[in-house]
Amino acid sequence: MTIQLSGPEMPTIKGSVRITGSKSESNRLLLLQALYPSIRLENLSNSDDARAMQQGLAAGGGTIDIHHAGTAMRFLTAYFATRPGREVILTGSARMKQRPIRILVDALRALGAEVEYLENPGFPPLRIRGRRLENNQVTLPADVSSQYISALLLVAPSLPQGLDLRLEGTVTSLPYIRMTLGLLGRLGVACEMEGNRIRVFPVGTLPKQVCTVESDWSSASYYYSIVALSAPGSEVSLSSYRPDSLQGDSVLQHLFRKLGVESSFQGDQLVLRRTEASPIDHLDLDLIEAPDLAQTFATCCFGLGISCDLTGLHTLKIKETDRLLALQAELSKLGAGVQVTGSTLHLQAGGAFREGQVVATYNDHRMAMAFAPLALKMDLSVEDAGVVSKSYPGFWEDLEKLGFQVREA
Repeated sequence: MTIQLSGPEMPTIKGSVRITGSKSESNRLLLLQALYPSIRLENLSNSDDARAMQQGLAAGGGTIDIHHAGTAMRFLTAYFATRPGREVILTGSARMKQRPIRILVDALRALGAEVEYLENPGFPPLRIRGRRLENNQVTLPADVSSQYISALLLVAPSLPQGLDLRLEGTVTSLPYIRMTLGLLGRLGVACEMEGNRIRVFPVGTLPKQVCTVESDWSSASYYYSIVALSAPGSEVSLSSYRPDSLQGDSVLQHLFRKLGVESSFQGDQLVLRRTEASPIDHLDLDLIEAPDLAQTFATCCFGLGISCDLTGLHTLKIKETDRLLALQAELSKLGAGVQVTGSTLHLQAGGAFREGQVVATYNDHRMAMAFAPLALKMDLSVEDAGVVSKSYPGFWEDLEKLGFQVREA
């Protein structure tokens, strides 16, 4: 489905939106709940990825198709590898079969797991025969996707000897690793990180407890962009958030100050307000710890007419699409000057807004949502708009609550 999108008639935006639980937190906690059924979860994400995770965990065996859900692929690989007597085949979409998983499989094999590639070595689909993993020491390169590391950490408390994980080099996406360790700690699992060494200690059972999933900060990023592109005095309230968030993308509240958006908390409400201050004329960010924000900042800076240099983006090439090339193609279509390398993006200042262009989404939910705020500056269309269901199914309806006009083309 292609939609036509235009901004609100009033220059000042006022409104409130309730965003469901973080996809990242939900999938971590769902895996831990499968290991420790005494945990009860509230405010779970309603995303496709979370549903894929739930369906995968509920499967007793056979073939499990997780479609585009990369997190589910990594987490379920580790989960089933540690379940003695369970045998599954994990597969996914054509794009999923192009996303590497060798580093995780090698680590699991080093711990004693039995995992077999069914098509191309290093890539899904996988045949997994669950075993009791007696080894507890493994080493990984530190600059890989944090999901490989988190997958191991999440199953670690259920292993007979826990896990002693060494990371070699500079750690990528450290906030996501801290999120995983933070959730383990909140539930009562003993774990520690000293330098590049992480230890998780074994736990047989956990006490009964209720864990509420915080709403998704990555989803909040699109509202930060909307407020930044709106008139001074615009204000949007989002729920449910907390100042002591474990999510790495909560850095939004600090980074968007540079673009004229102030954040405050009122109970569980995160309030975003556009200040009178003029935005800067150039934004320079290292997003190595928050790479999922790259699309939001690139499109927002284009809408503001300012230049930006974004670095630390090497993991974007193995996401739902090669996000750097996708950004270059679609921003250029709208009138931007963009140069990318394997890990950086440079956006030139200015550039004429080209009305009525159709933005391709490349099966990537973040492409659709990151470009949507640009409707405040130009009418545009978004192809395959339903792709937002991967992380935020109600996104277009919530935009309409703020006065955006969303029409099926």
